[in-house]
Amino acid sequence: MGDRFNTVAGWALFAGIIALGGAIVSSHYFHSERPEKMGYAIEGVEAEGEGGGDSGPGLNTLLAQADIAAGEKVFAKCAACHTVNQGGANGIGPNLFGTVGEEIGHGKAGFAFSDALKSKGGTWTFEAMDHWLKSPREFAPGTKMTFAGLGKPADRANLIAWLNTQGSNLPLPAADAAPAAAEGDNAAAPAEGANAAEAPAANATATH
Repeated sequence: MGDRFNTVAGWALFAGIIALGGAIVSSHYFHSERPEKMGYAIEGVEAEGEGGGDSGPGLNTLLAQADIAAGEKVFAKCAACHTVNQGGANGIGPNLFGTVGEEIGHGKAGFAFSDALKSKGGTWTFEAMDHWLKSPREFAPGTKMTFAGLGKPADRANLIAWLNTQGSNLPLPAADAAPAAAEGDNAAAPAEGANAAEAPAANATATH
């Protein structure tokens, strides 16, 4: 009875050693490390704040084609911090009446602009306003403005055009001219067609 028990116990111990050894070997073959960056990219999806849809017509063209009424609707996003009526009080942000064309970071009945904006220099041109509305923190690093910005160029242009009607009334720029390359392509098309038409005539002459 004792010998039989020892035999069974020995086989059991041997099986355990084999199982443990197999586990150690497999761990070396199938070991996986934690990736440095969790998650994975999804094709065609941009991170928030990237891109912004800047491809397409330039600012001059967008301003020339601006929808004033749409710009007033975009301003609803700004109304919590800004007034725009003449003589309106400053709030969290300054009153914006007559802002387009004014000096950047000054005036506005003594509003406490950040040093980042006061030191920017220049005036609120259409280009400066577009840059500011796209990303205040990029335009003036250190600004107190917490608004993230408007990603769509058409929204910015519509808002700028509407703000321009609120006490500034500067002439809007003309739309950008069509690229010269496109004109060259159009001119080349008839020439290519003419060459194609002349080819059969030349071949017909050669056969006579």
